[in-house]
Amino acid sequence: MSFRTFESASIGGGIHHATVKSSALHRRADISFYVPPGTAGDKLPLVILLHGVYGSHWAWLYKGRAHEVLDRLIHEENLPPMMLAMPSDGLWGDGSGYTPHRDADYASWIVNEVPEAAAEIDPRCKDAPCFISGLSMGGYGALRLGLLNPEKFAAISAHSSITNVTQMQGFVEEPLAKFDLTGPDPLPVIDCARLNVSLPRLRFDCGSEDILIEHNRTLHRDLEAAGIPHVYEEFPGGHTWDYWHEHLSATLRFFGACLAP
Repeated sequence: MSFRTFESASIGGGIHHATVKSSALHRRADISFYVPPGTAGDKLPLVILLHGVYGSHWAWLYKGRAHEVLDRLIHEENLPPMMLAMPSDGLWGDGSGYTPHRDADYASWIVNEVPEAAAEIDPRCKDAPCFISGLSMGGYGALRLGLLNPEKFAAISAHSSITNVTQMQGFVEEPLAKFDLTGPDPLPVIDCARLNVSLPRLRFDCGSEDILIEHNRTLHRDLEAAGIPHVYEEFPGGHTWDYWHEHLSATLRFFGACLAP
């Protein structure tokens, strides 16, 4: 284990909380996990769920009830069991954007350290397929980090996504200049998609009444124009937890299909 410190507790029912000393962030950071009870087998696929602005590691668990969605699909649709990892974004300002800042690498925290922390909770996920998803700012993180790291992620699915970090200014108090972003990788999702020939399987959706709907439609058109395979869906709804709770099932089904022989 590369973490200097790792504190975790199981609160029952497959839910775990952990606080780790992150080398990427140079401070402690929190993650919630869910391991479906009674799962067997040598491998357990990992799904990383990224929260949006203002939230933290508890958001997908307690507001999105992600574990309830997963359990329902396992029991009613024979979805393959998966482990959920729900990290904080690093807690910079109203939202870090899951991007490298000069003082802390919020991208490396997600891509490199969160899977390692998950393997401390359940070693079966160490060499199993890894998927990434998120909502709003977390959708941006999932899309951008998944496309930039195709060797790490088997598939990407995002909800109600910001598609460029500049759109954060509609949500956060901090001006973009304060983000002090670093690194060579592009910030717009479409530019990340154009970098690699071989990409993870990709889907994203947005509510037809969502404030980010036009950004998602533009990304869909740009991906089509670039010949990049993807699934894009629109559903009734806005930028709300009701929408994300309902449509997380589409993400988990998409990931489950990627596991089919």
